Amino acid sequence: MTQSAPTASASSAKPKRGASTTRTNDPEATALNIIEVATQEFASKGLAGARIDEIAALTRTSKRMIYYYFGSKEGLYVRVLEEAYGRIRGIESGLQLDGLEPEVAMRVLVGFTFDYQLASPDFIRLVMNENMHKGEFLAQSKSIRQLNVPAIDAVTSVYQRGVKAGVFRSSVDPVDLHMSISALCFFNVSNQHTFSLIFKRALDSADNIAARRESIVEMILRFIAK
Repeated sequence: MTQSAPTASASSAKPKRGASTTRTNDPEATALNIIEVATQEFASKGLAGARIDEIAALTRTSKRMIYYYFGSKEGLYVRVLEEAYGRIRGIESGLQLDGLEPEVAMRVLVGFTFDYQLASPDFIRLVMNENMHKGEFLAQSKSIRQLNVPAIDAVTSVYQRGVKAGVFRSSVDPVDLHMSISALCFFNVSNQHTFSLIFKRALDSADNIAARRESIVEMILRFIAK
């Protein structure tokens, strides 16, 4: 799919636009900066609308260098998707849920998902864009499925501990539970503008955000309660 290139991880860095200096003497930093800028370009313009020329200009590199690192525009796009999923899963895996009571742990997990997605509109836009492509480019990734294993493991672990403790009912599929959590949190970002306009409700106000967060947490907890 793409040519091999020096490894770079964006999992601990929040995407930012442009670079203050040329990093040709630091291949990993150069690749990282390209991914950071490309994330914003693909999120705002989609795969078709984003331009390698623009990404090269914003990173003070060249089309040739981008193709060297990522093979093609599509290769860069796949790498951006991998880094976007890797970032949320990396943070999620550090929540230390095992030391919490099941109900508390589930509240933390749902609350984290809500907070992360609210703070990461580029991630939401990337996922929406890839769904428009019917997952075509995500399917090309060799690592994306493995990157998402921890998400299901986390939900499964907390849920099964709750079943064992007698606080959660035993008939819930963990993948379905993960889907429900994701859907509720995702909608709050993906549809905030249309929903706010139609129903005259400012979803981005602090009070409405806090109320919606608590509502989602309660819905999930009541859904799985015994």
